[in-house]
Amino acid sequence: MSLSRRRAAASLAAVPLALAATGTAATGTAQARSGGRGRPRAEVTVYLAGDSTAATKAASAAPETGWGMALPFFLADRLRVANHAVNGRSSKSFYDEGRLATILTAIRPGDFLFIQFGHNDEKTDDPARGTDPATTYPQYLRLYVAGARGRGARPVLLTSVERRKFDAAGTAQPTHGAYPDAVRSLARAEGVPLIDVQASSIALWQRLGPEGTKGCFNWLDPGESPNYPDGKQDNTHFQPHGAIEVARLVGRELKAKGVLAPSDVRRLDEAIPDSWITW
Repeated sequence: MSLSRRRAAASLAAVPLALAATGTAATGTAQARSGGRGRPRAEVTVYLAGDSTAATKAASAAPETGWGMALPFFLADRLRVANHAVNGRSSKSFYDEGRLATILTAIRPGDFLFIQFGHNDEKTDDPARGTDPATTYPQYLRLYVAGARGRGARPVLLTSVERRKFDAAGTAQPTHGAYPDAVRSLARAEGVPLIDVQASSIALWQRLGPEGTKGCFNWLDPGESPNYPDGKQDNTHFQPHGAIEVARLVGRELKAKGVLAPSDVRRLDEAIPDSWITW
């Protein structure tokens, strides 16, 4: 299936108004803190649309951790994170399920929409999730960009964080094919800030090496976690340490590229205890 720009515009115009009444938990918290009159003008919300690598995890999945759970550690208090990333979603399925619509009913002028997909877009044998990096992937991502801009918010595109994969010589290998380049091209074409997590994360995995990266990903020995009694060797999802380090990479680029003011980014050089992550 190919989405035309005309269909994209029509889809955005059809965002269900009924969803406006639901909002998000984060938005409700902001309203409560400001006496129900809307959040203070100085407060900005960072909305995160993405997949399981960024998502907030249930306690039953611990110690699996999405990097979006760690992002608040690196942002100033005035920046609140509304993490809408969901396990198993692609740019297509997230949109088709109405999850972008939910964000767009809550997002306000001056807020941010961080957009990171790719892992599940690569599952091209699944018609509900798969997209083509040359056509439908950037076309769906344009819906997110246009939706945020249409509401006065600021879209930010992120390439997919890399998996843990090494060749026999111990060299970290890219796993996302043409999808990261599709995001880079779209960012240039649309004038959207780009956080190149694919490039920064594969460089980090290379520095840490095959053994050192196991402490970042959800690698567990049998009996190490009650949630994984038989152990786990997961090269896609993170433990707290890995989620913290990926969020740190995001924070560094947000500051270096001027997406956020220096005063809005903190703790980039601090050791963040894994115990700060809670489920």
